[in-house]
Amino acid sequence: MAGVPGDVRKLFIFATTRNYFGLVSESWDHALLGNGPEINNFLDDGNQMLLRVQRSDSGIAFSNVIDFADTKDKVLVFFKLRPEVITDQNLHNNILVSSIKLKYELEAGLGVVLRRSDTNLSKLKFKEDDTRGILTPSDEFQFWIEQAHRGSKQITKERASYFKELFETIAREFYNLDGLSLLEVVDLVETTRDVVDDVWRQTEHDPYPESRMLHLLDIIGGSFGRFVQKKLGTLNLWEDPYYLVKENMKAGISVCEQWVTACSHLTGQVWQRYVPHPWRNEKYFPETLDKLGKRLEEVLAIRTIHEKLLYFSPASDEKIICLARVFEPFAGLNPPLWKAAVSQYEKIIAPAEQKIAGKLKSYISEIQDSPQQLLQAFLKYKELVKRPTISKELMLERETLLARLMDSVKDFRLDFENRCRGIPGDASGPLAGKNLSEVVNNIVWVRQLELKVDDTIKIAEALLSDLSGFRSFHRSAEDLLDQFKLYEQEQFDDWSRDIQSGLSDSKSGLCIEANSRIMELDPNDGSLKVHYSDRLVILLREVLRQLSALGFVIPAKIQQVANIAQKFCKQAIILKQVAHFYNSIDQQMIQSQRPMMLQSALAFEQIIKNSKAGSGGKSHITWDNPKELEGYIQKLQNAAERLATENRKLRKWHTTFCEKVVVLMNIDLLRQQQRWKDGLQELRTGLASVEAQGFQASDMHAWKQHWNHQLYKALEHQYQMGLEALNENLPEINIDLIYKQGRLQFKPPFEEIRTKYYREMKRFISIPNQFKGVGEAGDESIFSIMIDRNASGFLTIFSKAEDLFRRLSAVLHQHKEWIVIGQVDMEALVEKHLSTVHDWEKNFKALKIKGKEVERLPRYNTEVKEVKVMFNIVAVFTMGIDSVSFSAHLHEIDTFVTEAMEVLTIMPQSVEEIGNANLQYSKLQERKPEVRITKSFISKWDKFELMMESHQLMIKDQIEVMKGNVKSRLQIYYQELEKFKARWDQLKPGDDVIETGQPNTLDKSAKSIKEKKVEFDDLEVIRKKLLDDCHHFGLEEPNFSLAYSISKDIESCAQIWALYEEFQQGFQEMANEDWITFRTKTYLFEEFLMNWHDRLRKVEEHSVMTVKLQSEVDKYKYVRGEHLSPDHWLDLFRLLGLPRGTSLEKLLFGDLLRVADTVVAKASDLKVRIIFINIP
Repeated sequence: MAGVPGDVRKLFIFATTRNYFGLVSESWDHALLGNGPEINNFLDDGNQMLLRVQRSDSGIAFSNVIDFADTKDKVLVFFKLRPEVITDQNLHNNILVSSIKLKYELEAGLGVVLRRSDTNLSKLKFKEDDTRGILTPSDEFQFWIEQAHRGSKQITKERASYFKELFETIAREFYNLDGLSLLEVVDLVETTRDVVDDVWRQTEHDPYPESRMLHLLDIIGGSFGRFVQKKLGTLNLWEDPYYLVKENMKAGISVCEQWVTACSHLTGQVWQRYVPHPWRNEKYFPETLDKLGKRLEEVLAIRTIHEKLLYFSPASDEKIICLARVFEPFAGLNPPLWKAAVSQYEKIIAPAEQKIAGKLKSYISEIQDSPQQLLQAFLKYKELVKRPTISKELMLERETLLARLMDSVKDFRLDFENRCRGIPGDASGPLAGKNLSEVVNNIVWVRQLELKVDDTIKIAEALLSDLSGFRSFHRSAEDLLDQFKLYEQEQFDDWSRDIQSGLSDSKSGLCIEANSRIMELDPNDGSLKVHYSDRLVILLREVLRQLSALGFVIPAKIQQVANIAQKFCKQAIILKQVAHFYNSIDQQMIQSQRPMMLQSALAFEQIIKNSKAGSGGKSHITWDNPKELEGYIQKLQNAAERLATENRKLRKWHTTFCEKVVVLMNIDLLRQQQRWKDGLQELRTGLASVEAQGFQASDMHAWKQHWNHQLYKALEHQYQMGLEALNENLPEINIDLIYKQGRLQFKPPFEEIRTKYYREMKRFISIPNQFKGVGEAGDESIFSIMIDRNASGFLTIFSKAEDLFRRLSAVLHQHKEWIVIGQVDMEALVEKHLSTVHDWEKNFKALKIKGKEVERLPRYNTEVKEVKVMFNIVAVFTMGIDSVSFSAHLHEIDTFVTEAMEVLTIMPQSVEEIGNANLQYSKLQERKPEVRITKSFISKWDKFELMMESHQLMIKDQIEVMKGNVKSRLQIYYQELEKFKARWDQLKPGDDVIETGQPNTLDKSAKSIKEKKVEFDDLEVIRKKLLDDCHHFGLEEPNFSLAYSISKDIESCAQIWALYEEFQQGFQEMANEDWITFRTKTYLFEEFLMNWHDRLRKVEEHSVMTVKLQSEVDKYKYVRGEHLSPDHWLDLFRLLGLPRGTSLEKLLFGDLLRVADTVVAKASDLKVRIIFINIP
């Protein structure tokens, strides 16, 4: 009713304002009612709590905020007692009118006073039903917090604390409700539903008052409604992008619908059937929140229709349905004009609907042969299909859809009739769910069918209600729904009868007596049984969670049993866990470890058997003794946990030992006996650790024997593998074949070798006799029998050993020809046959050849040793050499070899050194002697020859090393060059230094240029050396473009500054002359300047430096020397600003040159003849 004089709410505000300020102008009345957005916000927005009216010289001003600078006599305040939308009905009950002073006083204490209206603050008696001070959910939460601290009785405090703890789940979210998003509040609605359900159903304390719960549901709904309004108020619902509006609108609608559904379901079904605390009032329905949700649905439907119209409209028609024009009726709209705005909107979009109907018809006709696609299409565009114009155009398509829906209903009916009498899960029975009893499963299955049929009905009602066949379809669907409900009720009635008959049968498992024993041991099989059947657990699930949630009224007798069972359910579950542990612990224990846990198991069993109550222990513990029951359960849990912990520890040790034994089974006993010893020691250490944890050694005997048997398996496996490879893997025996006492012999002797070999065999064969396992010292060993069980393998290893020794004896006969020379008189043989040098040389050559053949003799491997064959041929060498005197020649040869070896040991480090090494090698090859003389000289000569042979290989390797060095040096050079380039670019003097620099600055710059050039010259030396090395070693020529660029830059800069240095040097030589001597020779200075003038004039390309030098030449070209009197000189020094103490005798020519600028400035003040005339 915005802007309409008939709006009762605005007339009330206007009349109150006029009376308060004494206004009489009728023209002001109409202006007030027609232009008041602040008034509209106050009346139509539940979040807006106040309206301020202020009178000033300019008129009446309205605002929704309080200005603290307001004067008290000019301000009127309307504020709400409850955060609600103002209607004609609550207008006078919810709006309070006040001056600003009274408003502050009311805000400061009204809420607290209302919540604390007990006997200490007023004469009114406190009542929980009094909710006058509870305006928001946070007020309710705060009420129970205060009661938990201020209750008059302990039981009252405990009850309040209990409610406070339940509300804490949602209290923080409601305190910060405005800070949440819409999606977060969607989740909060579900959480809030669960919390209020828990509060209502609790049985620990006195029930929650129904009137208070009704008020709580109402203010929670109000909070959700205001929240949705506030969040959606930040959007422009008509102009913001559709996807954004749709997302937020759906979330807002979901908040409203979920809370409306939750309130209706809880108060209309669940709580009304909850026997301990039934809901006695009518079902609570949050009407305001429901209306808000429906209005949001209308807004979303309008936006959706517009979006679908845009989708089907051609580009040229978009102008017709642009946002600005289509949604113009809703601009600034308040609730009273909604229907009129919707009607105007429908008129605007009517032309577009006519065009779009044909396109939609064409689209649907293409897919009408597919029932599923047809249904999806109608659902997708249902907002458009609802439009009368489009609905009429799609008459045939809608008839097709109705036929498809009728077929669906028939299919549902047929499926139901075929399955309803079957067993859940079977092909011919209802579909089976998880953790559901048969009755509940059947009801859930038929409920799913109901939902499908119900969805079908809703689709038909929304889109097809005007068709002729709709009534027939609706009747058929409703009949099927009735059939489903009848089936549901039959299932529930059968379940109820079955349960009630079971309640009268003590063996059914549904009976539980509070004074009965909680559990006992079965005398037949010794198992522990808890007197709380699994059927009772299923009953609880069916009653409390499933059937009640499905809306069935549980018979009082069954509900009573369920309540009793629920009371003991927590303890029963714990006891069942303990019983299961007791009944299955023997299966969890490892057989050999059972004696180790015997004491803990007996203690556990003793607690079970002695389940007596009281200090005397005369009666058994029963369900109705909660204190004794809790204590007994705690004892059982502690004992079970202790036994379970021991079992876990021992099983872990057992697994660890398994891994270690498996490792041992793969360790070679023949070659790695030490690893076997280490592994065995780890097992023994582990057993000692277990024993140190409190287990008796006598109880561990069976476990140790178990591991001895496992070790036996591992040891025997490796023992058998070792026997097969024993001959090839015994420790190596080194045997030398020597020439002694005129014959070949073994060292050590043959019999000693045989003894040593068989001793090693025996050591391995007897390992089982020495192996003790992990048993105690006095235990009988089970490992000794291993030798007898594997004796058949000994024949093979002994036959292989004898064969080995036969082959060893054959070695002596193979080398007899090499000792023939040792069996004759060598001296007589030499004296008879060697008389000339030629004879000696000939025989020495033969001996040399024979010696090399000796070196090539094979090293005999007899599978247990190396045979080292040594010959006494060296004695022949020595004898022959001693017979001929070559002392002088030997000295010469020794000197040659020594010097040559020194040369060959030098490792070349450069190209020059490599060339020199090759030259020295060639010379040594030319001078190399051909004769070897003495025994002591032979080894030295052999070493020399070896070095000669390896020289070229060494040179080749060194070249590769040097190639690598060249690459490394090249990388270092690149790095240094880049560093130099960076420093040069940063520090080289620029043109600005030349133009503005003082002589000292210029001198330093010239010096810096020279230093940098020297530094770069060093880098150039390195570059040239690297280039030569690359060419020499055949490496790719490096890229030195950066170096060339820097060199060019430095040369250019150096030439410029060399010119300056040359000028400055000549200039400075004259400046250092004393003035008295030089004033008669100023013509020299003039000549110097003239020469430089001519030189600079001839420069073809001028630079900043040439310009600078030219300016210096021009500056001094008129210098002359004149004689002045001493007094004139003193005046001159003062005028020119020369330092105090300057005298004519010490005056230098350079002193006058430095003050040239001052002379020019003060030329007019000089009263004497001056030195510098017309200096520019």
